[in-house]
Amino acid sequence: MKNCNDHPKVLVIHGPNLNMLGKREPDVYGKTTLDEINKNLENQGKSLGLAVETFQSNHEGAIVDKIQDAGELQSGLIINPAAYTHTSIAIRDAILLLDIPVIEIHLSNIYKREPFRHKSMIADVAAGQISGFGTYGYKMALDAITEMIKPAN
Repeated sequence: MKNCNDHPKVLVIHGPNLNMLGKREPDVYGKTTLDEINKNLENQGKSLGLAVETFQSNHEGAIVDKIQDAGELQSGLIINPAAYTHTSIAIRDAILLLDIPVIEIHLSNIYKREPFRHKSMIADVAAGQISGFGTYGYKMALDAITEMIKPAN
């Protein structure tokens, strides 16, 4: 387990357009901003004994680079690939390089939306997927990954 000051590290990656949360389609994605989500994750991480790092990019290559680095630095990965969920073989292939638990998350229920959103390129290479719970899904994901990276007793 990779540690930062004796705390396991978890990386949370937010994909394209998530920097516009709070402004973009609030009826679908809610009014909470990405900064608020990140702050909540950092606070929850502290209470769980985790160091949480967050990263957002609108650029597929930057996300791939961050995933590749995660294997050396992180104990777990939570990723909301956003629109890249449905298109990015590059992100999927980068996740395949990892030997850490990965949880895919979506604010909206992608299976209740347009048909093109029903296919995830990530789902079969992630340990699990959380979809449709809004910002609460991030809390669920952090709780789940905490359980996954706990040392076995």
